[in-house]
Amino acid sequence: MRMIVTGASGLVGTEFGQLASSQGHEIIPAVRRRQQSGVYWNVAEQTCDTEGFEGIDAVVHLAGENIAEGRWNDAKKKRIRESRVEGTKLIASTLASLQEKPAAFVCASAIGYYGNRGDERMTENSSPGEGFLADVCREWESTTKVAADAGIRTVQGRIGVVLSEKGGALKQMLTPFKMGVGGTIGSGNQYMSWIAIQDLARALLHCVTDSSLNGPVNLVAPQPVTNREFTKTLGGVLKRPTIFPVPAFAAKLAFGQMADDLLLSSTRVLPERLTDAGFQFEYGDIKEALSGQFG
Repeated sequence: MRMIVTGASGLVGTEFGQLASSQGHEIIPAVRRRQQSGVYWNVAEQTCDTEGFEGIDAVVHLAGENIAEGRWNDAKKKRIRESRVEGTKLIASTLASLQEKPAAFVCASAIGYYGNRGDERMTENSSPGEGFLADVCREWESTTKVAADAGIRTVQGRIGVVLSEKGGALKQMLTPFKMGVGGTIGSGNQYMSWIAIQDLARALLHCVTDSSLNGPVNLVAPQPVTNREFTKTLGGVLKRPTIFPVPAFAAKLAFGQMADDLLLSSTRVLPERLTDAGFQFEYGDIKEALSGQFG
């Protein structure tokens, strides 16, 4: 298959591109400078190289502002929303306008869609939650409708916390843990729905190639864990103590609203549609997943 990938140079995009290429697929990056190799797109100008999208088999849309980098002030929240909503609007409307439309459009979303839900088990049929990220995800996903209405099989991949030593949340956690000053955050009872980056790349490719998948698909491992379980397991894998908890008030002082929405929020999500479609996880257990990042 010939696939266009936005965010192809990012953490997830790089892993996905390597996997897809190894299986014989051709990856064409969506690029923001005309002199770069790939298909041009510009979110600010709402412009795409439409000809470059004609005849493509699939589009995987992964681009978006990093939500875990930097404090959430008004400007940061605007970039988070616009990079997702306006970027997806541009891609979806471009695909809908094509003469030769792709068979599949896989758009990244996030489990932030469900909001802070305690120990409630969430599937793709669960209602949306409340809060900034839930609002962004709901609007983000709604902008894919124009592509679906044009007859393109459209998947919204609700991605959990991505585990990779190369970047993302896990890389940021490593320094204090390696120094022996890691610990639980807040009560430690909040659920974390995670996925190893290797499985995420495989799951995204499964969404591209499996014609039975449509609409929202939770891209998380089948065993969500509490922050306390995650902390204990990471400390064990790194052979470091985990005796320095971070109280909720300290997390809020350090990270502001991001602490409430990312660190202290409890989201217990299950990959019902993915497993029903026959997807097999390589890293279904948190210890295996963390060990696999450092092997």
